Amino acid sequence: MKRIARVVVPVGLGAVILLPGCTADGGTDPGRPLAPVGPTATTTVAPAAAAQVAERYRAAGGAREVHGIHRSTGPDGVPLLVVWTRDPDESARTFDELKGSVTSFLGRREGLSLDRGYLLDVYGPDGSLQHRLDARL
Repeated sequence: MKRIARVVVPVGLGAVILLPGCTADGGTDPGRPLAPVGPTATTTVAPAAAAQVAERYRAAGGAREVHGIHRSTGPDGVPLLVVWTRDPDESARTFDELKGSVTSFLGRREGLSLDRGYLLDVYGPDGSLQHRLDARL
């Protein structure tokens, strides 16, 4: 039994250490971080500048539930967008509508270029992460 344990334990430990770095296509993309960018929870109150952008977004016909939109520069220089919403609906349909509406507004009205893609985090009414999208090209 000791001999089996001496073989199985190191092999099992090696698999636990090495397998998380594997991908379905057989490798990792060295240009993309392995960990998510940003927190998985945030405050329920959007910063003042983000609230101002959301106010312009709503005035342009955007979703009433959005109370914060923040943009900054993420990895590789692509836009990192953070949206705060009061809508508890986490469905794919609601997310797709929100994503299209926010990115369209930022491109048309705020002059944001999405030519290289973007990163998007959406936080719900309780401050928890509802969606995280990596749409880099």
